[in-house]
Amino acid sequence: MLIDFSQMEETVIPNFLGGEGAVRAKMRVDELGKILHGVLEPGSTIGLHTHETSSEIIYILAGTGRVLYDGGDEPLSAGSCHYCPKGHAHSLINDSGGLLEFFAVVPNQ
Repeated sequence: MLIDFSQMEETVIPNFLGGEGAVRAKMRVDELGKILHGVLEPGSTIGLHTHETSSEIIYILAGTGRVLYDGGDEPLSAGSCHYCPKGHAHSLINDSGGLLEFFAVVPNQ
């Protein structure tokens, strides 16, 4: 199945999962999970959350930022891939002066 993000409407999600600012996302969502292309503006975050029923893979397409993961702090840049297994907690943070663009896959498990 082809997923053409260029043909999708962008959704703006303020304070996503208790985070700061907003996430802009184009998403494919069904009963099996979520696939999305997202952008975090400078200073925006996705709030700290635990993956109770899914894992998540986040691949950084452009920009820099960091992820809080199980109490640690990991730097991210274009080409980085962060994995959060089911049962673990993380938060995505854009602490840079530019956009943080990412691709994420969240399969229901």
